[in-house]
Amino acid sequence: MTATLRERLIALIEPLLNQLGYELVELEHVAGRNHATVRVFIDQPGGVGIDDCERASHEVSALLDVEDPIPTSYTLEVSSPGFNRVLRTRAHFERFVGSRVFVELKEPRDGRRRYTGMLTGVEDAGIELEVDRQRVNVPFVEIGKARLAS
Repeated sequence: MTATLRERLIALIEPLLNQLGYELVELEHVAGRNHATVRVFIDQPGGVGIDDCERASHEVSALLDVEDPIPTSYTLEVSSPGFNRVLRTRAHFERFVGSRVFVELKEPRDGRRRYTGMLTGVEDAGIELEVDRQRVNVPFVEIGKARLAS
């Protein structure tokens, strides 16, 4: 199976950001007919500021210029993850155990696709939530989207 452009961009950009001391929180690729937008959300202990975003943008832009993975013209946006931060990796979930999260499944389970509740645990295969005083186990492979909930 071929990797999507988003997956290829993550594989290309994440090691560079790690070398710079940043964590890649999320990457969005929004394709248009003649123009695309690439949004990169970064973080580091203590948070990120404008200088961090400019530095990361400059380095990522140079890398994309050399590798040229995007077939159309594009705009690169680099920012912090914000309050409703995306949870993408096991490490993200582990960091936010005890927090309120929103999880959307790829496919509905028992007629339900969205869960908002307390993230109570992380296991090898997935996460555990407490939703309406019920324990809900969600395997990582079933998660379509997840983020912190306000």
